[in-house]
Amino acid sequence: MPQSVSGVEMRKRQQGRIEGPPQAPGHPRPNTCCLCWCGCCKCLWNEDRRERSERQTCTKMDSIEATEEQHPTLDEVIAWSRSFEMMMRSPEGRDVFREFLRSEYSEENLMFWMACEELKKETNSSAIDEKARIIYEDYVSILSPKEVSLDSRVREVINQSLAEPSGTMYEEAQLQIYTLMHRDSFPRFLSSSVYRDLLNSKRVCLDT
Repeated sequence: MPQSVSGVEMRKRQQGRIEGPPQAPGHPRPNTCCLCWCGCCKCLWNEDRRERSERQTCTKMDSIEATEEQHPTLDEVIAWSRSFEMMMRSPEGRDVFREFLRSEYSEENLMFWMACEELKKETNSSAIDEKARIIYEDYVSILSPKEVSLDSRVREVINQSLAEPSGTMYEEAQLQIYTLMHRDSFPRFLSSSVYRDLLNSKRVCLDT
């Protein structure tokens, strides 16, 4: 008659099944527990679960950030055609206009205008000196490949202001370039494929 298994031996066998086979020398057992689903320890299963959760969280945050990105509406794009000023006030409008200017090799006009806007917002005197110098070297100097078209009188005013730079020292030059873009580049922009493609894409999105 087979011998009955004692309660002590039964408990040992159950414990052996839970803990798994002994590990070979040099291969330490992972830090596991008997109930991985409880989340009470740093077992491999729980680490994998935490990594998956973190990846899901990152994916959700990426989706939220992508949703928060601003895009011009159809009404805004149409409004740009009626007002150059409105387009220039819109970051999205300036981006599209800049794309067009780049195709005409006159992107420096918009870049100069934007640099002057940033200079006017500056309050730190050292930063004003530095930014004024950079603007001069990048857009006013005849040695710069990005030199903008300014008349001699405006250039003379700028040269005199370099001794004591201020946030408004390029204001007259900025207005001159603004007027140039408005009268010369803007009408061609409205007839360009850059603007028409954007307008059509907004209409298609609206229809769908």
